[in-house]
Amino acid sequence: MQPRNMSMSGVVDLAAVKAAGEAKQKAEQARAEAARTGAVPAGATRLVFDVDEAGFQEDVLQRSTEVPVVIDFWAEWCEPCKQLGPLLENLAAEYAGKFVLAKIDVDANQMLFQQFGVQGIPAVFAVVAGQPIPLFQGAVPEGQLRQVLDQLVQVAEQQFGIVGAPVDPAAAEQAEAEAEAAPPVGPYDAALTAAADALDAGDLDGAVRAYRNVLADDPTNPEAKLGLAQAELLQRVQGLNPQTVRQEAADRPADVQAQITAADLDLVGGHVEDAFGRLVDAVQRTAGDDREAARVRLLELFEVIGTDDPRVTKARTALARVLF
Repeated sequence: MQPRNMSMSGVVDLAAVKAAGEAKQKAEQARAEAARTGAVPAGATRLVFDVDEAGFQEDVLQRSTEVPVVIDFWAEWCEPCKQLGPLLENLAAEYAGKFVLAKIDVDANQMLFQQFGVQGIPAVFAVVAGQPIPLFQGAVPEGQLRQVLDQLVQVAEQQFGIVGAPVDPAAAEQAEAEAEAAPPVGPYDAALTAAADALDAGDLDGAVRAYRNVLADDPTNPEAKLGLAQAELLQRVQGLNPQTVRQEAADRPADVQAQITAADLDLVGGHVEDAFGRLVDAVQRTAGDDREAARVRLLELFEVIGTDDPRVTKARTALARVLF
C-alpha cells in the first residue's frame, strides 16, 4: 500500500476559539496542579498502550486533554503495519511524553475502525483535546514520520495549549508492567475481562452472555451495562448494507423499524446526534407499539454513549418534549 498523507488542515476546526480556549485552560490547570504536587499528569505516564472500544473514552479522549494521542490502526495480518508499528513505538519513547501512542487492532475493534472512517491500514490518526486529526495512511519513511509528529506537537501546543509532560521511558515501561501485574480489585473484574476479551475477539454472542451474567448479580454495574449495549449494537448491525439501510429509511420515513435500523448504523458510524434525532422524530410521528419500540431503542443507544454525555442529556430533553 502506498502512503497517502492526510492533511491536518480542514479536518478539525483548529480556529474554534471556544474549544481551543477550554482545552488550553484545562491544560494550564493540569500543569499547575502537577507543578504544585510534583506529579506527572496521568495522561503521560504510559507512552505506548493498546486500546479497545470499552476503554476508548478514558484511554484516548480523556488523555488527549493532557497530551496528544497518536492512534495506530493495525492488524496482525498487515505486513506494512509490522514495519510502521515498531517505528512509532521507538519514536514515542524518543519523544518522551510529547505524545503517547494508542494501538488499535481493527479486527477486534470494528466500531472504532468505522467511526474514524479508516479506508485501509496502517492508518495513523491523532486526537488532541478530544478532536480527531487524520495524519497519514500506509507505511512512511522515518524522516516524513518525524515531520508529521513535529507538526502535531506544534499544533497541540499552539492551538490547544497541550504540551504533554516529560516522561522517563524506562520508568513508564516499569509502571506499565506493574499495572499489568496488579491483581483484580473488584468482584467482577475476571468476568468483565472475559467479556471484553470476547468482544475484542469478535465473539459477540459470548460477550453478550458474559455481560448479562455480571448484570444478573449486579444490575447497576456501569461497565457491564456499557459493554452489553455495545455488544448488542454490534450484533444488530452485522451483515447490514449501510447504503441499502439508509435508502430504505429515506424512502419509508413512516417505517419505524427502518428508522431504528438506520439509527443503529448512524451510531456505529459515529453520527451520534443523527441517530438520536432520527429516533426522537420517530417517537414524535408514531403511537402505540411503534412509538414504544423507537423509545426503547433510543434508551438503549443512550447506554452505548453513556448517560453523562451531553448529547444524551440533550436527546433526553427532546424525547421528554415529544412524549409529554
